[in-house]
Amino acid sequence: MSKTLIQIAQQLSTPQTVKKTVPEKTKEIEEAKPVPKVQLIYAFNGTGKTRLSREFKQLIAPKNNGGEGDDADQSELSRSKILYYNAFTEDLFYWDNDLSLDAEPKLRIQPNSFTDWILKDQGQDLNITANFQRYADQKLTPHFSEDFTEVTFSLERGDNQRSGNLKISKGEESNFIWSIFYTLLDQVINTLNVVEPDNRETRQFDLLEYVFIDDPVSSLDENHLIELAVNLARLIKTSQSNLKFVITTHNPLFYNVLYNEFKSKTCYLLERFEDGTFALVEKHGDSNKSFSYHLYLKQTLEQAIANDQVQRYHFTLLRNLYEKTASFLGYPQWSELLPDNKQTYLNRIIQFTSHSTLSNETVTDPTVQEKQMVKFLLDNLINNYGYWQQGAQHG
Repeated sequence: MSKTLIQIAQQLSTPQTVKKTVPEKTKEIEEAKPVPKVQLIYAFNGTGKTRLSREFKQLIAPKNNGGEGDDADQSELSRSKILYYNAFTEDLFYWDNDLSLDAEPKLRIQPNSFTDWILKDQGQDLNITANFQRYADQKLTPHFSEDFTEVTFSLERGDNQRSGNLKISKGEESNFIWSIFYTLLDQVINTLNVVEPDNRETRQFDLLEYVFIDDPVSSLDENHLIELAVNLARLIKTSQSNLKFVITTHNPLFYNVLYNEFKSKTCYLLERFEDGTFALVEKHGDSNKSFSYHLYLKQTLEQAIANDQVQRYHFTLLRNLYEKTASFLGYPQWSELLPDNKQTYLNRIIQFTSHSTLSNETVTDPTVQEKQMVKFLLDNLINNYGYWQQGAQHG
């Protein structure tokens, strides 16, 4: 049954009524099923994950004045019932590029209780730096101003030498903002794990009920993405309070890692219909069990081929499609689906999908022959393995 995003938010935050058979009375009774500790949601980009996070926030901690500034401030922490990370969290940070004065770039932080507590009150700038360097570059170092209203970045060269201030990439910026949120979340969980409220270092989180995390992996390579997912899962598993977590993502690898890390969780697939309504379908198994994702990969590859826009990352998508199809059809190795002379194709695909994507390395575009290989291997997969028919039976 289709629903609005508000109704989806209500579904996520309301105990569900389930029917249970009582053998000795041979009848069904209704009992309330509590809201799960962790709810994991998979959805494609553009489905409405970020809008869902805002509707969820509005439902849990509604604003009285409706002011635009409330999105940036997230309300006073002492009154907050929800802590959330989404695209609007990143709007707390913006670049000051005064090109007319040839000034060095600075990442400014809008005044908000979100960063004030973790930076000014808790002094967690060193932990933020350590978390950031874990996902970026050990030599790329943020430098906070004394009042924590701006950040500059430099590359440490050793012997106390450093580069001038750098404007980091959008991906590195996202990693930095996530590192601030992750450090805050660590502090929140540890604080609430103290059972007796009067013994906590702060009472600001006593009313906190939910943490909503929307896609924190937008520009990470696979290794760092996995590390982030594992670290996040381990942190959440240390939570001993009644705090509940909702995590949404479009990334199948991120979803799979979290799915496997959490033994106790409830999983959903968020779908959007043409009329603008939605469905939250309970999902069993990791993303390899989602035939919709196979369709998405196929369409993405076909569009790139048709528009002659095949890039190196399309080899990664092609390999992903082979892996998932092999899983569907029961093959132990995805390479068994390759055409004759398998080793040649295998070596080429692995070469493309394992190439480093660091910004300071030169990455060449695929040649005409390599682009043709993508089409050939996609056609081989679809035409020779009854892909859609068998996939539909398993989906």
